[in-house]
Amino acid sequence: MKHVQALCLLTALLGSAATAAAQTSGAQGPEEAPHRRQLWSVPSPDPNTSSRAVLFRPPGNGPFPLAIIAHATTQNALRRAQMPQLEYRALASWFVRRGYAVLVPERPGHGATGGRYLEDQGGCDDADYLRAGRATADSIAVAMSDIRKQPFIRHDGTIVVGHSAGGWGALALAGANPPGVTAVVAFAPGRGGHANDRPNDVCAPQRLIAAAATFGQTAHVPVIWLVARNDSYFSPAFSRQLADAFGKGGAKVDVRELPDFRSEGHWLAESDSGDDIYGAALDKTLKAITARKR
Repeated sequence: MKHVQALCLLTALLGSAATAAAQTSGAQGPEEAPHRRQLWSVPSPDPNTSSRAVLFRPPGNGPFPLAIIAHATTQNALRRAQMPQLEYRALASWFVRRGYAVLVPERPGHGATGGRYLEDQGGCDDADYLRAGRATADSIAVAMSDIRKQPFIRHDGTIVVGHSAGGWGALALAGANPPGVTAVVAFAPGRGGHANDRPNDVCAPQRLIAAAATFGQTAHVPVIWLVARNDSYFSPAFSRQLADAFGKGGAKVDVRELPDFRSEGHWLAESDSGDDIYGAALDKTLKAITARKR
């Protein structure tokens, strides 16, 4: 049954990619520093909304393996509308220096992309974390499928990187085992953190743990799970509960607790100077995964 569920999810994701094919796609401006930064447009699961994105590339013509970064979100509609275009420059630079092209798409319902918010989890007590995660995974898959049509992008060796709710979507995508994805890197993945704006409080935590177990039942893609010691959205202790649930069915998950980052570790992935904290752990685990794939 669990394999059928994963197949259905993957079929839905790929189907959405085909549906979105008619949307605006491609470069929206010139390349510039750093790392050939360029504004792009990629399709989304909403046929009426194209996602704004930022693309970074190494020198040369490629083809390059792809790293796609999925950003955090919020249930607050005003905060979503006011979100700046997130670029994750330090994280993107880390991957570019290792030969990856990096795409950071802005999902529907956020910032200048606008459109319908597709990944609403509902109320705090009855949050639907499965639906929210799969909706985020759908957006990641559509953008990934589109950019991999470019001649400078390889079809294999993709790394899916997610932060917070973006990491939660990356876990959902791991459960579908999309072709060409080598690994998932999840920075403090989850949803419902800071319930009612209270640090170290999560909406319906048992529902989140159960959803993590569901995603992990079918996941064969290795997951690197990174969380800072002073993360007040999903603490290391709670993150380990989530990771244990995700790995219970046999999914490969490597949890790394990182040092404190400034006053709030949850924003490590977004920082312009966090690569000195996560770089060594990420380098070591990715090299091990790459070696196993040979």
